Amino acid sequence: MNVIKAIYNFIVGDMIILIGVLALVLLVALLNNVAALTPVRGIIFIVAVLGTLAASLSREAKGQRK
Repeated sequence: MNVIKAIYNFIVGDMIILIGVLALVLLVALLNNVAALTPVRGIIFIVAVLGTLAASLSREAKGQRK
């Protein structure tokens, strides 16, 4: 179990980032299959990445105030 946790902490380090990456993978799959979303593909992707990073950063900032 310690080995799995060590690998998880090395690769991801934060559950929010892991969930965000999985959501982005699903979003990219959706964007590639829906032609109507092609014009806004870049904007949606940038907003999703920034949202994931902001969620992770806000969680870290709240943790430092303890």
